[in-house]
Amino acid sequence: MKSLLATLALTTALTVPGIAMARPVTLTTTLNAYGGDGAYLAFYVTDASDAYVGSLWMAGGKSKYYKHLGDWSRATGGDTAQVNGITGASVGAGRTLEITLELADALFDAGYTLHVDAAVEDMRDSPNEVAVPLTTDGAGTPVRGRRYIASFAYDM
Repeated sequence: MKSLLATLALTTALTVPGIAMARPVTLTTTLNAYGGDGAYLAFYVTDASDAYVGSLWMAGGKSKYYKHLGDWSRATGGDTAQVNGITGASVGAGRTLEITLELADALFDAGYTLHVDAAVEDMRDSPNEVAVPLTTDGAGTPVRGRRYIASFAYDM
């Protein structure tokens, strides 16, 4: 039930920012020039006990490939309804994806973590490619991914 309430708070902040206290947050993800097809990326949040809270964005439009986003897929049971209406194109090698979302203020400095899973066709999957605590102090601080992401940062 706690996870359901947190998910509701997260999705409410994304869809009806006037109701919940929220702020615009820009996620900037730059990929390495890894020499393969476009990457599928799943952006999602977990709480302090590492329980799934909700999905923020999915880069990549073919749901048959979502199972390769391992940690996201396990957390959601592969439920494509988790990303209905929050998807975009896959991201090419060496390219940058920049998206701005409204995130609930309650997610910051409260033990929540933003995760990015990555997968590229005919290459190794990279679950938990990036995991960063959502803190106000961490805003604007770039981090490197494990395989495909050269740099990831969130700005408020």
